[in-house]
Amino acid sequence: MATLKGRVMFITGASRGIGLAIALRAARAGARIALLAKTVEPHPKLPGTIHSAAAEIEAAGGEALPIQGDVRFEDQVQAAVEQAVERWGGIDICVNNASAISMTGTLETPVKMYDLMHQINLRGTWITSRACLPHLLRAERPHILNLGPPLNMNPKWFAGSCAYTMAKYGMSMCTLGMAEEFRGRVAVNSLWPQTTIATAAIWNRRGKDFTQHCRKPDIMADAAHAILTRPVSYSGNFCIDEAVLREEGVEDFDAYACVPGAPLQLDLFLDDWVR
Repeated sequence: MATLKGRVMFITGASRGIGLAIALRAARAGARIALLAKTVEPHPKLPGTIHSAAAEIEAAGGEALPIQGDVRFEDQVQAAVEQAVERWGGIDICVNNASAISMTGTLETPVKMYDLMHQINLRGTWITSRACLPHLLRAERPHILNLGPPLNMNPKWFAGSCAYTMAKYGMSMCTLGMAEEFRGRVAVNSLWPQTTIATAAIWNRRGKDFTQHCRKPDIMADAAHAILTRPVSYSGNFCIDEAVLREEGVEDFDAYACVPGAPLQLDLFLDDWVR
C-alpha cells in the first residue's frame, strides 16, 4: 500500500483549519511538510500561526518547514519552493489550500476584495502549482491537490456571490487543465467537503453556534490522505470528502460530526444529488 512516509508536501495556507488538518494527517503518516502562510503573529480573530502549526506537525510525527509568504507574489512562492527543495531534495505533493472568501453580491463586493479572491484562489493556485511542477515531474507518484469545488454551472451558485464563485471555480479549472496537460506524469485532483466544515471562516461568517451543523476538518484530512496515496493514474477528479472515504470502506461518519446526530448543512456548489 502506498504511504506518505518520507514524502515532501508543499502546502499553502496551513496555519489553521482544513489546511492544518491535512498537514497533521500527513505528518502522522511520516511526511515532511513545507507550509507557506502569511500568519507569523497571533491574530485576534483567527487561531494559529505558521510556527504553532509547525510545532503541531512535529508533535504529530512529521518534519516541518514553516515559511512566511504570500501566494499572490511569484517571487515569494518560488523562494519558498526552493527552500523546501534545499531542505529535502524535492517535492512530491503540492496542496493548494490558501483561499479568500467574501459571499457578497456584485454591488456589495469592493474591487479590492474581488482582486484579493482572484489573486489568492485562482492566481495563487496556478503560481504555486507552476513553481512545484518542475520538482513534481521528477518525483515518484507526484500529486497536486486543489481545495476547490466541482464545476457546477447551476446559476444559483453564481447569484449573490459571483466574484467568489468565479475565484473558486478558477481553482477547479486548474485541476481540469493541468490534469489533462500532465496526464500520466502528475496526478491533479480537487477535493471539496460534502457538508460545511467547522473552521474560523465559518465561525466568522455564521457564528460558532452554526458549527453544530458542521463536520470537523478531520474528514477532509482523511479524504486528502486517501487521494494522495492513490496512483498517478487517479487524476482529473472532482472529489467529495464523504464519497472518497466511502470508497475506502468508511461507513460511520458520526466521529466527524461536531455534534453527532445533528442535521448537517450541505456545502456550497453541491446540488441535492450528492446526498
